[in-house]
Amino acid sequence: MAIHPSAIIEPGAKLGQDCEIGPFVVIGPDVTLGDRVVVRSHAVVTGWTEVGDDTVIFPFAVVGEVPQDLKFRGEKTRLIIGKRNRIREGATMNLGTEGGGGITRVGDDCLFMTGSHVGHDAQVGNRVILANQVAVAGHCVLGDDVIVGGLSGIHQWVRVGRGAIIGAVTMVTNDVLPHGLVQGPRGELDGLNLVGLKRRGVVRSEITALRAGYQMLAQGEGTFLDRARRLHDETESDHVREMTDFILAASDRSFLTPK
Repeated sequence: MAIHPSAIIEPGAKLGQDCEIGPFVVIGPDVTLGDRVVVRSHAVVTGWTEVGDDTVIFPFAVVGEVPQDLKFRGEKTRLIIGKRNRIREGATMNLGTEGGGGITRVGDDCLFMTGSHVGHDAQVGNRVILANQVAVAGHCVLGDDVIVGGLSGIHQWVRVGRGAIIGAVTMVTNDVLPHGLVQGPRGELDGLNLVGLKRRGVVRSEITALRAGYQMLAQGEGTFLDRARRLHDETESDHVREMTDFILAASDRSFLTPK
């Protein structure tokens, strides 16, 4: 354990083995840090917050502060962060709200670059990357392996499916299909994240099925939901069924649909 003498560790905080706490850090009384967590100079970890093993929190990040929600009245809510995350300079993550389920949750092996923000009650999967200054609003759901380019914003209640990629300087106001590619100032669905699929080792037959399924969603008969239901019944591809399950699930937003 290495704790700088200028750091403030409030009574009640729980620190795991071999943590490193830098100068002028503040750790609140309801914080739990896992083993080998590093909190670098001037960072703040507060609220009812759990930080998983081997996570690194960089200078001036603020983790576990109260939500930016005028309805919040000081209720006891949480922020749960998984293992091996990198929370870079100036990044912020807020507690949940009672009306949103009470928990903001972050998975494992994520990278939150400089100035990125995770709003109240957001649910962020594993291996997610938020580039510089990305803002994820309250109640959003980001699946595993999502990448969001710099200076982009995700509107509240939006779901972004597993493996999707969002280009830089993009405002996303509707749900994004798993493995979708979104770009443009007012985010438009512009195909599949084929590069990401290949990098994750998805077999060619599944990628071919995804491309065919995407084309059916774009140009088949009936409404978008009709096409999704028909595709769900006809496909034998796990990746395509993941996409149709996402479309047919309950959502508070509409979808970005294929051109």
